[in-house]
Amino acid sequence: MTLALRVPEELSARVPAEQRGPGRDRSSVRLLVSRGTEVAHRGFAALPGVLRAGDLLVVNTSPTLAAAVDGTTGDARVVVHFSTRGDDGRWAVEMREPDGRGTTGPRPGGPAGLVVSFPGCVHLVSEEPVVTGNERLWWARPHGDVSALLRRHGRPIRYAYTERDQPLSVYQTVFALPYADGAGSAEMPSAARPFTEAMVARLVSRGVQFAPITLHTGVSSAEGHEPPYAERFAVPAASARLINAARAGGGRVLAVGTTAVRAVESATGADGVVRAAGGWTELVVTPERGVRGVDGLLTGLHEPEASHLLMLEAIAGRAAVSRTYEAALRELYLWHEFGDVHLILPEEGPHDMRCSGNYR
Repeated sequence: MTLALRVPEELSARVPAEQRGPGRDRSSVRLLVSRGTEVAHRGFAALPGVLRAGDLLVVNTSPTLAAAVDGTTGDARVVVHFSTRGDDGRWAVEMREPDGRGTTGPRPGGPAGLVVSFPGCVHLVSEEPVVTGNERLWWARPHGDVSALLRRHGRPIRYAYTERDQPLSVYQTVFALPYADGAGSAEMPSAARPFTEAMVARLVSRGVQFAPITLHTGVSSAEGHEPPYAERFAVPAASARLINAARAGGGRVLAVGTTAVRAVESATGADGVVRAAGGWTELVVTPERGVRGVDGLLTGLHEPEASHLLMLEAIAGRAAVSRTYEAALRELYLWHEFGDVHLILPEEGPHDMRCSGNYR
């Protein structure tokens, strides 16, 4: 799905919400709520009043890695985005060109045999493209401790629409957990960023439950908007039981982020039952495939060309997504990982979707 819309540059969220003025925190973003083609504008702080007892939020516990590292190949500087660690020890990596402004531009990967050197005597040797015919991501063989390299010399991946580098803590969600093997996401599972501990406590007190899953996200394509590649995921048995019980009891299963949808749908059978699962998923959720395990989605606002819009269409329908994005542009919502969020709820009977004001 591609929307015939253009997102003005000034609607890019250039800094996190808590840095936009005094008295603000992560939850100081706007919340666009949609049911079908009906739209309401709220602040994220209103979320507990939008949800109800028995609803279940599926959250991704993957931490964000400091996945961007400066390296050299011959006499040339390069920035390497470490995307995904394979079962054979290789890393899927994206080579980026420094642009002189603290950010990077696209650059072909490879060729095979290319050696990239990093501090601490760590080297990468390019071997082959992750996807034949696509030169962006390459499998590369590391020589040295990549986890230590990221800890000591890495920084969060940053794109040109942001104003400045931020500490890694800015890119961690309240649900992020450390993994003993150093695994994590190359880019933040950003739909969960507005949640604070206080917000989680408020939701729990209202009878909303949480089901943790894991999906370690790879590097997105900021320029090409390609579909996601295979990513490592896990849906624990306890979370599968919570999801099935919520649906059986009439609660709504709402994924926090497209990563949570991908994980849950990868663990859902054709019978609609979610079972414990893990490993690698190549699932791309499309309108043709549909969704079986989730009823709704809390997500950021995606570029009109982004492949994630197919997932939104699968959940809400094409007309609803178009109507919602037209409203987001008209009301000047902010895009990208530090921006505002969109809650897609399933259509129901009579309900009140009156606007509650412009929460800027």
